[in-house]
This record gives sequence, structure tokens and C-alpha cells, in this order.
Amino acid sequence: MTDTRPVLPLPLIMLVTDRTAYGDRRLEEVVEAAIEGGVNAVQLREKDLSAAELYGLAVRLRQLVGSQALLFVNDRIDVALAAGAHGVQLGGTSLPIEVARQLAPDLLIGRSVHDVARGADAIRGGADLLLVGTMFASRSHPGQVPSGPSLVRKIAGLTSVPLIGIGGITPGNAPQVIGAGASGVAAISSIVSARDGALRLAAAINEAWPTAPLHKRH
Repeated sequence: MTDTRPVLPLPLIMLVTDRTAYGDRRLEEVVEAAIEGGVNAVQLREKDLSAAELYGLAVRLRQLVGSQALLFVNDRIDVALAAGAHGVQLGGTSLPIEVARQLAPDLLIGRSVHDVARGADAIRGGADLLLVGTMFASRSHPGQVPSGPSLVRKIAGLTSVPLIGIGGITPGNAPQVIGAGASGVAAISSIVSARDGALRLAAAINEAWPTAPLHKRH
């Protein structure tokens, strides 16, 4: 059977949205600038919105990303399907990966993991990518003790599934995550806190990428 899921661009540079952090800038404006700076994936993560509001926003973002970036919707498989998104990002309290696959065989399915055991479970479940964190201290998760890039290294030893580091990622520390075996990073503040944030992060990732472990560059 032909695999109709989108192809992940590697290295993956993902913007995780948080419209409360943008001041007077519209979310669409922030996403457009991020893509122009080198972001090639956007995760729509606005948990306070109703299904109708989230759907409307997802539709607008899907049109905005076009063929330049992949659009993932956090948790809401129904909204991802309705809006024509490329994937869904599942958390620890989301539907099991196997169930999500039955509902949405054509979507990329990501899973967020915070330890090796959950990473192994997600790999067995058939996830297309894993968001692994928390890499470094992060304002969005102030109570979490960072695991550091060593967690990526441990999970990378189990699989060739793309691993995406998340949590406190900056242009300065992103090469450590890539060097540990990650296939990209996901970030919130470092992309939007400066006008050239996406450009600087993308440059750091692309510079580190040629020296990444070979099996992560396939």
C-alpha cells in the first residue's frame, strides 16, 4: 500500500505557536515571518480556543504555509483533518498513536515524550516523529527539570524515527541537540523574541546538520 503521508523536511525547524506571547502582532504575521526566516514546520498549539476557533485559525495557517512548511495541530485530530493539516502532535494524555493512525492514516503523527520509556512506547506505537524534552530550562515549562541533550542521545540509540528537541532551544544550544542525534528542534520564544530569531536559529541548525549522525540525515 502506498504511503500517502507527507515527507518530513530535515532538518526540521518547528515553530510552536503561543499567540499570548506576540504582543500586538497577529499570529498569522508571526508565522509568516518565521517561515520566511527558515521555519519549515508549524505546530498550532492554542489550547484555550474552541474547536470552531481553532479550526478557523488552522484553515488560515494551512493556506499561509502552502508548500513552504508543514502544519501540525496539537492534540485535535478532528481539527487537523478538517483543516487539511499535514499532521497532529499528540501529548501524554492524547489518544493512543494506534487509534490516531486508524482515524487519520494520511496524517503525520508526532508524540511528545519526556523519558526513554515513553519514547520506546511511542516508537512501538508507530509515531512518525518524537518531540523530546525538556532539553533546557524553559519559560513555558518553568517547573520541569531539563533532561538535556543526553535524553535525545539515549532515544536515538533505539530508533531511526526523527527526534525533535524541544524546551529552551536557542541558536547557541541548538547544535548540542543536533549533535546528540536530533533531526531538528521545536521552539517558541527564540523564534519570535527577535525579528531575526527564525533566521538565526535556522542558520545554527543548518550549520550543525552536516556533522549530525548519518542515520538522522536520511
